Amino acid sequence: MATKIILLTGPTGVGKTEQALAIAKLLKTPVINCDSRQIYKELNIGVARPSQEYLVSIKHYFVASHTIHQSYSAGDYEREAWELVMRLAPSYEYLLMAGGSGLYADAFVRGFDPLPSPDAALRKKLALQAEDPVGLEELRMRLKELDPVTYEKIDLANKRRVMRAVEVCILSGKPYHSFLSNTPRKRPFEIEHLVMTKPRDELYRRINSRVDVMVQEGLVEEARSLHVHKKLPALQTVGYRELFDCFEGKISLEQAIDLIRRNTRRYAKRQMTYWRDVSTPKDHPLLRSNPEM
Repeated sequence: MATKIILLTGPTGVGKTEQALAIAKLLKTPVINCDSRQIYKELNIGVARPSQEYLVSIKHYFVASHTIHQSYSAGDYEREAWELVMRLAPSYEYLLMAGGSGLYADAFVRGFDPLPSPDAALRKKLALQAEDPVGLEELRMRLKELDPVTYEKIDLANKRRVMRAVEVCILSGKPYHSFLSNTPRKRPFEIEHLVMTKPRDELYRRINSRVDVMVQEGLVEEARSLHVHKKLPALQTVGYRELFDCFEGKISLEQAIDLIRRNTRRYAKRQMTYWRDVSTPKDHPLLRSNPEM
């Protein structure tokens, strides 16, 4: 097939949404989201979901398409995204995929080998450990020891993902990331990977400012409405977890907001580390398509 796929990634807060809109208009393509949190219809402000005006201007897929009550993995995304691409390809010269989830992007490009079957006893043990803040931190350090590559790329605030990665490492004796196909699957398209970057100080200022805007737009109220579902895997993430602790009297609102800023910066730093070996020239024509870049 002649279709070419543009994969636009980069750390949270770098401006992927605006850049994706510019590229999509230039290439006359829809946008296929590969952000692991924006897929959930119940999450809006806390995941920086694109505005309704933006979504109407360009056709989007995998935005508010699933529910937090549905278990969803990178393997599910790989299967559904490729089914979508095969369906759209005959109608487009280009298809644009954009988002910050390294695991989803890798799954799409490389594919997943079969993971080991879960062990009920081990999973229960790890789940109990993850519920305790000290135990969760021990799991993070265990993951860093067993699989530093995955440690750098996943959202460490997401208890379920940390737990599952450690579980796979223990059951298989191999790093979790090794189940991404060592020999990438043959895909019938050319894929060009663009990575957006900004100087760290500027990126961190953008992140801090974006958190403030989220709070002004109603993040606290959104999180309060979701508090009853706090144990769901989709809500074990930055922006909600900190506010849940606030609602339960563990920290103040001011502390929660400070932690959201800090944890988002830390996540962005891991994303930058993960993609540092994928360089995109600053004068790339598609990144020049947005005059703000």
